Amino acid sequence: MSVVADLAADAWSSMLRVLLHYRRSPGLLAVSLAVPVLMVVVFGYVFGSAITVPGTDTGAAGASGAGPVDGYREFLMPGLFAMVAVNGIMPTMVGAARDVGRGVTDRLRSMAVSRTGLLLGQTLADLLVSVVVLALLAAVGLVVGWRIRGGPADAAGAFGLLLLFRFAMTWVGLLLGLAVGKEEAAGQLAVTVFPLAMVTNAFVPTGGMPGWLAAVAEWNPMSAVVQAGRDLFGNPSAATAAWPMQHAVAATLLWCAVLLLVCGPFAVRKFATHGT
Repeated sequence: MSVVADLAADAWSSMLRVLLHYRRSPGLLAVSLAVPVLMVVVFGYVFGSAITVPGTDTGAAGASGAGPVDGYREFLMPGLFAMVAVNGIMPTMVGAARDVGRGVTDRLRSMAVSRTGLLLGQTLADLLVSVVVLALLAAVGLVVGWRIRGGPADAAGAFGLLLLFRFAMTWVGLLLGLAVGKEEAAGQLAVTVFPLAMVTNAFVPTGGMPGWLAAVAEWNPMSAVVQAGRDLFGNPSAATAAWPMQHAVAATLLWCAVLLLVCGPFAVRKFATHGT
């Protein structure tokens, strides 16, 4: 029991350290909150009149109960939710690399603390911030026409999957940040997250993509999360015959399990052995 208590205490202390960093850097939190809102405006209104979404009819309300423009926004919102989850890679990767570069990691390693607890605290702090960001994004989505057309239990399950995926992404970010070890390099690497997230079903149906690109997009872990969200929220979707699209919830859980089982232990080991 003492091991569990020590791990919990160290995780709590680490979580508070990260949250205090957000408190002392209001600009960072403001950006975290503003970016999703801008994405709704840019993608929802710029693409909304140009893309036809399955389940909506041109000029009329479709099967989902929404017209073509609102229908695209309903199609889009689960993709933006998943984008928020994927973006968990960036702040944790940059933060971990910054701690390595400034010697914080070495100081923490010299203390009698749980390595797992320290990293767990960082991921839990990020998870709390992401709850706020997702809540704001959902509120903005409701304002611009997005609706939850499934039941409350399904909607809760969708948000639960999004938070689980965000949790897995933060461990990916921790591992990459510890491996890179330099804040500048981590910042440059973080830029690649957005293009990779675009090769998914988040913004457009994969049916219009070349065959090889569609296959890459459909097996992208983010696409499973997006499709699971659309299924559970009851929003328009364009599921294909690919297994992750037909079994999106199971695929999301499987991807999260794989990412956590691989990145979690390696991140802890990299943290414990850094510089040795």
